[in-house]
Amino acid sequence: MADTPNSGGSTPNSRFTSQAISAEDKLKADTVGLQTLNDFRKRRAEAFESSLPGSGATTPDGRESTPKAAFKKRKKAGLKKGGLSFGDDEDTEEAKEPARDATTATESEDSASPATFKKKSLRPNSSVGLQPKAMTKSALLKEAQLKDALRKEYAQIQEAVRATEFVLPFAFYDGRNVPGGKVRLKKGDKIWLFLERARKLGAELGRGDRGRRDWARISVDDLIIVRGDIIIPHHYDFHYFLLNKTHGYHGQLFAFSAEPTSATPAQKSSESTPAPDDDTSSHLQTAAQRKQQAAQHSGPPDSELEGFEHDPNETKVVDRRWYERNKHVYPMSSWQEFDPEKEEDYKKGIRKDANGNAMFFSAAR
Repeated sequence: MADTPNSGGSTPNSRFTSQAISAEDKLKADTVGLQTLNDFRKRRAEAFESSLPGSGATTPDGRESTPKAAFKKRKKAGLKKGGLSFGDDEDTEEAKEPARDATTATESEDSASPATFKKKSLRPNSSVGLQPKAMTKSALLKEAQLKDALRKEYAQIQEAVRATEFVLPFAFYDGRNVPGGKVRLKKGDKIWLFLERARKLGAELGRGDRGRRDWARISVDDLIIVRGDIIIPHHYDFHYFLLNKTHGYHGQLFAFSAEPTSATPAQKSSESTPAPDDDTSSHLQTAAQRKQQAAQHSGPPDSELEGFEHDPNETKVVDRRWYERNKHVYPMSSWQEFDPEKEEDYKKGIRKDANGNAMFFSAAR
């Protein structure tokens, strides 16, 4: 009886003591003596993996168990004959699960692989069809030289157009159209030069109610040119209207070409437009001298120039003083001085009074 142990003692029974080896104990047992850092880390990782529940690396008595093959049970299930029916179903379902997992993993890998290739094929601005080239200093210099060459070429063409001659028929107007004749001009000449030559022609021929002496005394400032219903200011040149194709109420003001024609000289002379001093002093010459100068002119005849067949009544030369006295009478009341800002109204045929109100006869006649 003395040898019988006390049941209420503090010594625990070995049957109820955990027989599993902890990760710390296994690490202590495996790392006896000097160990390198890499070996220590490796053995510590193995110890923690073996201590995880369900790993199958250790048994309650501390021995390592050998893992079973995953597909071993599947092969036995396929060769098994007889036995209970429900047992076969369970084995078949358990065998199919690894196959499904393998198939799912394969599909996920296949689906991920095209995305990887697509990312490799992408590049910046891949959707842009034509990408601009980098402008180097040589490219910028070449572009500047090309622009300068084109600018010079355009300027030479316009200078040649300015030197091109044309004919402008006109009529003197004092309430009725009186044939005035034809004036030969260059497209770069000013409006006042046309009025000066028309005045000289009137003084030479004595057109209208005025005599030669009256036309010789009148000044260019006292004359105006009316094209359609538009009064053209003196300081404009014909080339401005040709280049911009300026319109009036009844169409283009001067329907002449803004490009070189057959009458365009091959080489433009240095004096395309006569100086004002030469024109104003030319009235001192006699008619014979002017005819002689005209005979020496080497240009084509008037019949081959633009405007020779135009209607002279479209261009009116009017005395400004007579216009001021009769501008309240139709058709002088509808005449308007040219304004570049109203060109859209000219094209649309919209006529406005001095206050900006549209007139009732706004439609083009």
